[in-house]
Amino acid sequence: MTPGKKHLESDGRAAEVYRTAAQIILQKGYDATSVSDIARALGITKAGLYHYIRGKTQLLFDIMEFGLDELDREVVRPARLIVDPQARLRFLITTHARIVTRGLGAVTIVVDEARALTAAQNRKVTHRKRAYFDFLRGTLDELKKNRKLRDVDTTVAAFSLLGMVNWLSRWYQPEGRLTVAAIADELADMALRGLLRSTTHSSRGLRAI
Repeated sequence: MTPGKKHLESDGRAAEVYRTAAQIILQKGYDATSVSDIARALGITKAGLYHYIRGKTQLLFDIMEFGLDELDREVVRPARLIVDPQARLRFLITTHARIVTRGLGAVTIVVDEARALTAAQNRKVTHRKRAYFDFLRGTLDELKKNRKLRDVDTTVAAFSLLGMVNWLSRWYQPEGRLTVAAIADELADMALRGLLRSTTHSSRGLRAI
């Protein structure tokens, strides 16, 4: 744990700092975002922000770790307890989608800005991203083994699902007419209709999983 991260956790501001910084980076890009931008959005001075972080690159890495920790805690761990791969896939999609909207871009940055990390940081993040990808693809492989999946490549399907869910942070509007839950269900419905053989579900059955 870095000294900055320890401070953040001790005073309870970690989520606020990470999500605020993630939102700014998502909007402006990492290179165009300054520490002053982040401090101003948080309502503190630049010197005050440096009380919590060790630099912009370290902050980016901490944001990615924060997002991946959320995925592990709220998506992967409970999903491992779901025996039925079809129900598990729906849970993965809907829960990941809710995290993307709640996190204001923290998870998406894992995909978009990894190039800005140091080599050691990038290796760690890449390893964790790959573990999540493999778990998602493994669920698709189970469906394929059970002859419930259409004739699709599970690697292509897994990348496509991740792209669909992560892109949500680019267009989701909290004040929009649809709730987060409704959007998550729509994404899951479209994904499952496209991936599963027609005999394995009905339009009503998808929401009942």
